[in-house]
Amino acid sequence: MNRTHTAARNETLGLWLGLLGVFCFALTLPATRLATGSESAPALSPWFVTFGRAALAGGLSVIFLLATRSPLPRRAQLKPLTLALLGNALGYPLFLSYALRSVNASHAAVITALLPLATAAVAAWVLHQRARLGFWLCAVLGSALVGVFSLLRAYTQSTGHGGHFSFAWADLLLIGAVMAGAMGYVYGAQVTPALGAERVICWVCVLALPLTLPGTLLLWPAQPVPAPAWGGFIYTGVVSMWAGFFAWYRGMAIGGALRVSQTQLLQPFISIVAAALLLGESLEPLTLIFAAAVVSTVIAGKKYVMPAAPKPRVPSPQETP
Repeated sequence: MNRTHTAARNETLGLWLGLLGVFCFALTLPATRLATGSESAPALSPWFVTFGRAALAGGLSVIFLLATRSPLPRRAQLKPLTLALLGNALGYPLFLSYALRSVNASHAAVITALLPLATAAVAAWVLHQRARLGFWLCAVLGSALVGVFSLLRAYTQSTGHGGHFSFAWADLLLIGAVMAGAMGYVYGAQVTPALGAERVICWVCVLALPLTLPGTLLLWPAQPVPAPAWGGFIYTGVVSMWAGFFAWYRGMAIGGALRVSQTQLLQPFISIVAAALLLGESLEPLTLIFAAAVVSTVIAGKKYVMPAAPKPRVPSPQETP
């Protein structure tokens, strides 16, 4: 009974930490949009944002690792850390930064909503975590809902502006960001039990410094940059690339990568609200309707992750008094 209670408590704590990480990551889209600007009004280079935010997080990571006297990662841990580096420190922010030059944060939010299903699929493959059929049905249903939401928004926006409905090149970049992010999340979670949630993202950022620090210095903007762009850049470096992962990796380690990854289904709707508040993008009633539907799939899918409880053992005739 105590073991069951502890497992349930860990599951709840993991989900809350995952939600905190999701909230931090959800603000990444409007913050990145602020940092890069648009095609008509560019601010910071996407390459500079990618290298610079990882270098900023790397500097904070060096301080943290020295202050906590963290041991060096073992050789066997370098491969998953490198894959997490390629996914979270380079691939995701680079694809996202280029895409947000062409589309707004609300548009990007609904495409990147595919991240939970991608993360769950990679977790099942890499970490050998299994779930019952009900979980996958709920995950697919939740992802299908945000896919329909994306298509409806694209259609209404194109017809409202007299344009043509099409699959933008930026959407391919966003899908690339989804795949890179899923890979980084799962390989980071793979070494979290051994290294600890905080040290995983710190070592990822430190290992990236030989590339990101020179890249940041070489690409430092020569022209004046608006203050909001610098504000968005600092957020992506301090929170999106560093502090947010403290909660996210810890949540996946405690609650399980498959289960906690589904809290990301809430991320697009938090991003859309944040984009409305920070960037003045439109907030439509359709968003709230789909938000309620997606939340229901998260709640429904939660109970299908853990294997079914074993049936009570029936004593044999020899054991019966």
